[in-house]
Amino acid sequence: MSAAAGATPGTFCTVVEQSGSRPFSLTGGRGRLVYLPTPWSLPMTATTVLTARALLLDMDGTLVNSDASVERVWRRWADRNGLDGDEVMKVVHGRQGYASMALLLPDRPMEQNHADNARMLAEETADTDGVVPIPGAPEFLAALRGLPHALVTSADVALSTARMGAAGLALPDVRVTAESVGASKPDPEGFLKGAAELGTAPADCVAFEDSGAGITAARAAGMRVVGVGPRAALHGPDALVRDLTEVRVEAAAGGTVRLHIG
Repeated sequence: MSAAAGATPGTFCTVVEQSGSRPFSLTGGRGRLVYLPTPWSLPMTATTVLTARALLLDMDGTLVNSDASVERVWRRWADRNGLDGDEVMKVVHGRQGYASMALLLPDRPMEQNHADNARMLAEETADTDGVVPIPGAPEFLAALRGLPHALVTSADVALSTARMGAAGLALPDVRVTAESVGASKPDPEGFLKGAAELGTAPADCVAFEDSGAGITAARAAGMRVVGVGPRAALHGPDALVRDLTEVRVEAAAGGTVRLHIG
């Protein structure tokens, strides 16, 4: 199916209520197709409803806007290593630092990447200037109180605590941080651990992510994904929002969570 002649380029999505028992597709499945002129012009009547037993939440770009700090720290690193800053920024979102370095400097010993990553984490933890909540994040987290959810982040404990604190957001009780896993996103380990800690099957979880690495990780874990922000739009999440003001949380029957998206 394509847009009418002369129409603004865009995408199609299925408007549907969907639970963990069936994959959700932006291009098919039950429900009616709605044409979206751009990823950021959802018609007011287009609402996707997802049902889950638990939510797994990325931090940077999903709950917290830390782009200013990330840019400062990683562009300095790019300069020190003779790399193009713009190319570096295309890689680093969603991954642990050592994993980004391994992609950018494939011939460098991994021991050096881990040592560099430790220094970078310290720099990022100390640099919270401009770290703010994603619009709607305070209300979204408040609506999740008492409902099964976990933080799944590539940041370590110190960095996640600093950034959530700078944004004025409470940390979820269940947290999977860099120290908790042996592999960085896009490996699914973090999301699988989060689901296990909540006692929920991955297929019954919905992940919220902003990056390609994070979306790939959640998908590999067998989860549906709500993409948050413009980076997510490039990686085909199951549903897409500009920010968390476009998500409404409802406690449903049987201990489930109903998400109204759009």
